[in-house]
Amino acid sequence: MFGKLLGRGAERQAADPHALPVPRRQRNGTYTLRALGDARVLALVEAAQAGDWEAVRAALAPFDLGRDHQVLGELADLDGVQDWIGRAVEEDKEHRATALLISGTRHISWGWEARTAARAVNVTQDQWRVFHERLDIGEEHLLEAAELRPDWVTPWCRLLTSGRGMSLGPAVNETRLDAALRRDPLDLETHLEWVSQLQPRWGGEPGQALAFAREAFADAPDGHRLGCVIAMAHIEEWVESDHQDHLDTPGTQDELREAAGRSILHPAYERRPGWQEDFNIFAMALALSTESIVAPRVFHELDGAYTPWPWKYMAQPEKAYARFRRRA
Repeated sequence: MFGKLLGRGAERQAADPHALPVPRRQRNGTYTLRALGDARVLALVEAAQAGDWEAVRAALAPFDLGRDHQVLGELADLDGVQDWIGRAVEEDKEHRATALLISGTRHISWGWEARTAARAVNVTQDQWRVFHERLDIGEEHLLEAAELRPDWVTPWCRLLTSGRGMSLGPAVNETRLDAALRRDPLDLETHLEWVSQLQPRWGGEPGQALAFAREAFADAPDGHRLGCVIAMAHIEEWVESDHQDHLDTPGTQDELREAAGRSILHPAYERRPGWQEDFNIFAMALALSTESIVAPRVFHELDGAYTPWPWKYMAQPEKAYARFRRRA
């Protein structure tokens, strides 16, 4: 079993013709992944930075934005998109659904930028006002996008994010969860959103998220990235805990090893653009549990590639990644 987990005898994955060259590394051997490590995604990001809607549409051709959360996320987190996407919504009737999806997603991320990650008691009234103004626009655009393209899962997943921020309550959020999972029962990002929703800081009960994650992954096929929901549920438990060693138990280590073996380290796992984030999720969870069998393989496969999520839960994310990588 451990031989398979550690990759001995495994076939080397074929080289990705779209993979970006590894940029210059920091002295500690790490680098921040850019544009999901994919040249096509980089072309999309550069077109969006230039505000060129026609070029954005062309760059989206290889992707299904209604299902590819990570590609959509690259646009959601890009400052400046909000300045020009409204024109695309109004002027491009043929691609209105796509423009609405990008606009809605960007406005939700932009709203959270205004709110910041501070505790609610430390958010100013002006921040709350801007937060809700942007989320209102995001909700309107995402709901219309979902109506225009009822097969898309990404609008419903992003509506879970806004629903949590606007405190819309269990009935609304559970309806949105059901809508997303009807469209893709194994959608990882939707499950991750619900793991966050079930945390005590958002009104959930201790242990509720981990139970949800276990049930979700139990029937997933081998090699499916849904295994990341187990790792993320453990990370969220660590965030909620007052103890730094909360995950340092044999049971947690065993569960993370098994989940990694059935998902990211399984031969059937597909390394799509942004696969490094899946590995970073497991890297952080395994490192926090002080697991020493599979963690070295995960960090080795990453070869220094760092993604801000989920390390941003730490005070100095990049330094934490480098430190745990060195220990592994």
